[in-house]
Amino acid sequence: MSHNPDHLKYTKDHEWVERTGDKRVRVGVTDFAQKQLGDIVFVDVPTVGRDIEAGEPFGTLESVKSVSELYAPLSGRVVAVNPDLEADPENINTDPYGDGWIVDIDVTGTGALDGLLDAEQYEKHITDDEG
Repeated sequence: MSHNPDHLKYTKDHEWVERTGDKRVRVGVTDFAQKQLGDIVFVDVPTVGRDIEAGEPFGTLESVKSVSELYAPLSGRVVAVNPDLEADPENINTDPYGDGWIVDIDVTGTGALDGLLDAEQYEKHITDDEG
C-alpha cells in the first residue's frame, strides 16, 4: 500500500493538494496515480494566469500507456507551473510529492479545501477502487 503524506489533502481523481500560503496551494498527482499511469513522458498544463474551475480538466499527463486528464481540485488562478516538468516529466514518477509537483494555484475561497479527502479517506478510496 502506498503511503500518502498526512499533511496533504486528496481528491478522488488521485491528486494531492498542499496549502502553501494563505490562499495558495500546490497540486500534483499521487503515488497511486503515477503507478497506474506508468512512465510519464509529457505533461501539458495551463499557462500562468489562467483561471481554472474545480472539477474541470486543466491539463493532461501522457504516459507510455495512456493520456490522462488532470482535474482542477479547486477553483482559482494558476500562479506557477513546475518548470522542470518540460524537460523531466518523469519527476512525477520518481518524486510525486516533491519535485513532481505540477501547478501552484491561488484559490478562490479557502473553504474549498474542506471538501477534499484526508490521507486516511484517500487510502480508503483507493482500497475500495482496487477491491
